[in-house]
Amino acid sequence: QLETLEQEEQECLELKPHPTEKSTHMVSHQHGMTVTKMLQEGEAEPQCQSFSYSQAELRGLLLEGASLLLLRVLARRQTVPSGLMFPAIDTEGHLCISSY
Repeated sequence: QLETLEQEEQECLELKPHPTEKSTHMVSHQHGMTVTKMLQEGEAEPQCQSFSYSQAELRGLLLEGASLLLLRVLARRQTVPSGLMFPAIDTEGHLCISSY
């Protein structure tokens, strides 16, 4: 039973005149998971959003690291079961469905 306890993603774009920095921090807690997104564009005030999801909503959650591992297993077996779908978190921090 593997589960993600914490995950951090960071992206920096050096676009002149407004460099952009995006970060996502996901942390698991007793009641579910909190996702915090931060966007900093140039000298503007950073924009921050936070989303919380319950344990029930996250049942079967497949985050990026687990998804890569699953893809390797599926490639090794050279088969993908039909209808293989998992809850995931999209680039905006919202809950979505990932299908293979």
